Amino acid sequence: MLSYFLAVLAAGANAASSVLQRKANREIPQKENLSWRLIRSLLHKPVWFGGILAVTVGFLLQATALGEGELSVVEPILVLELPLTLILASRVFGSSMGRREWASTLAMTAGLAGLLSFLSPAPGRSDKVHPYVWLIGIGVNLAVVGALVAWGRQGPAGRRSGQRRSGKGSSSHQAAVFGVAGGAAFGLTAALMKGMTTHFSNGFGALFTSWQIYAMVATGILGIFLVQSALNAGRLIAAQPGLTLSDPIVSILWGVLAFHEKVRGGTLSLLFAALSALLMAAAVVTLARSPVLSGESPVLSDDQPQAAADRRDQRGGEPRSESPHAARR
Repeated sequence: MLSYFLAVLAAGANAASSVLQRKANREIPQKENLSWRLIRSLLHKPVWFGGILAVTVGFLLQATALGEGELSVVEPILVLELPLTLILASRVFGSSMGRREWASTLAMTAGLAGLLSFLSPAPGRSDKVHPYVWLIGIGVNLAVVGALVAWGRQGPAGRRSGQRRSGKGSSSHQAAVFGVAGGAAFGLTAALMKGMTTHFSNGFGALFTSWQIYAMVATGILGIFLVQSALNAGRLIAAQPGLTLSDPIVSILWGVLAFHEKVRGGTLSLLFAALSALLMAAAVVTLARSPVLSGESPVLSDDQPQAAADRRDQRGGEPRSESPHAARR
């Protein structure tokens, strides 16, 4: 039960991080997307440091939860980040939650409870993962992240004004793809975090002699960088669903395939688990389309005239620019 409680707290910390980082990113031009100039600009935003502090607390809570429980149990609970993000976004961005949002939140919670109940994951052996399994798993995981980043770079965000006309896709598409890439990187981070927890029994000093802790820090930084690009490219409505779902999916795959965590067998159990997962996924999609997320102020584009930006927004292109006065509001 302690791992469940810590995972819920981690989801809350991650939700606070998403909202605070989005609040910082919406005032930064998209031409800085997917570059270190974006991080340099964010360093001048005090609210961004609040988001980084929140995600750090989330990592610590997640690590403690993984030390107490299984990867395939802890990570699905982090899906609760989305409704918690919705609640916080409604306060920060001045929106209100209606029946649709509350009903979807209850549906997601029921789907999550059903998934964990019907699968009933049993402990695995995170200390018995062979080096070649780590090598293959990390390689495949990073290849997926790299392919997603290459796909996302085709959109307009991150391009300079002269390059935008030849760009394909939209900034919303970029936000979604970068969100999935960031979630996949965090899924790898969770797997490394689980591997790191096996060294706790050998003392605190042994923790820093394991290679997993340094790989975890590297993939965590990569995930944070990709999330910044997702939140800079588009609104929470585009970035959050992929980020929320890809993290636990990748983590569950690591738990079952690498750590040999057992799930309950039987056709009936798997059928009800699949139905619970579908209910949870449907609730995620419904929540992600909520006006609470879509109504918050968009990011700044590259100083384009207001009328032209409005026309792009109506055609489904990159978000409409807002004036400095609007941004301050």
